[in-house]
Amino acid sequence: MTRLRNASYVKTVVDYQLLGDCLAEVAFVGRSNVGKSSVLNAVCGQKKLAYTSQTPGKTRTINVFEVAAGRWIIDLPGYGFAVGSATERSKWPEMIEGYLTSRPSLKMVFMLVDAKVGPTKLDRQMALWLQSNGIAYRVVVNKIDKIQTVLQENRRNEIAAEMCLRVQDMRWVSALKAIGMRELEREVAEELSL
Repeated sequence: MTRLRNASYVKTVVDYQLLGDCLAEVAFVGRSNVGKSSVLNAVCGQKKLAYTSQTPGKTRTINVFEVAAGRWIIDLPGYGFAVGSATERSKWPEMIEGYLTSRPSLKMVFMLVDAKVGPTKLDRQMALWLQSNGIAYRVVVNKIDKIQTVLQENRRNEIAAEMCLRVQDMRWVSALKAIGMRELEREVAEELSL
């Protein structure tokens, strides 16, 4: 699989209305410190495509990466704990929701959840919000490598139950160990019609 390997940074915006049009796009969303940028880098097979930081909530803007002409991957700001002023943080929900409800070219939202922490209240709220707005989404559980192998099946069942989903309807990945990344890459490529 190499369909996403040519991804490149295109632009950053703070106002979703300035994005412009594209043929197809997918978005990555998740709480701060879930490893969103790391997953994006791993799925594209690049180490420094999206900026990663030890500080939760460093993504404060809508970042656009193009994998082929008119086919985008969008990195959205994390929700929950994050750095930045209260005024700046208060604008993020509007930015995220405005983006998600205004893009006819949006094919899928990949919502990241932390395998060790499990779904938070904010994760469950985001899933419910996506459902109620009729937005297609896939839960991607990152950091599965942080769970001991003998405990993984139970952990998968617990997380699936908390998200009211079937285990097989979720992606189980580790950006750090490259677990499940090729399957996720394939799904992203298919959503972008690559």
